[in-house]
This record gives sequence, structure tokens and C-alpha cells, in this order.
Amino acid sequence: MRVVRSLVAGALIAGAASVFAVLGAGSANAVAVTPLPGGLQVDLSPGDTRWVSQSNIGLALAGLPHPSAASFGQALDAAAEVSSAVPNGRVTFTVFGPLNELNGTMLALQ
Repeated sequence: MRVVRSLVAGALIAGAASVFAVLGAGSANAVAVTPLPGGLQVDLSPGDTRWVSQSNIGLALAGLPHPSAASFGQALDAAAEVSSAVPNGRVTFTVFGPLNELNGTMLALQ
């Protein structure tokens, strides 16, 4: 049962990228999701970065029952807060690995 929960939570974390893509759809600065070998890269627009900062979506993701959830959620909120403080600031992150062992990078860009 624990493995199933871990896989489901991992799918939710990886699926967060598609949520950002839907939120950015229709705007001139839509979220870019790029498949990579073994993972994906997500580039949030400045508007989506501000939304992440204001909504604290990372806090919700941090509560998921997955080993990567807490660090991912905290890093997402922190990067969004830093980036949204400057004009056109944005966040980009990568996610790699099997769903039960996700890893990646997170950058706050100006």
C-alpha cells in the first residue's frame, strides 16, 4: 500500500507541470513544458510565477505523501517568491526519475 501511495503522490508532483500548463493556457506567456530524456522541464511565465507565489501552491504540494514532496513544494514557493519580486522574474524546474524516486532542479530567474 505504501508503494502505491508513493507512486500516486509522485504522479501528482510530476503532474503539477500539467496544472501549470493549463493555468497558463490562453495567455501570451503560457507555461512551457518540455519533455527531456527521463523527465521534463517546466518554465513558468512571470504571471504564473506570481500566481504560484501568491497562492503558496508549493505548501499544498509539500503535504503530499511522497519523499520528494516537501523539498519540491518548499523550493517552488521560495523560488516563486524570489522571482516574483522582480519584473519579469520566473521559475524553471526539471523533474527526473521514476515516480517513486523523483529528483531535479529548481531555478529562480530574473
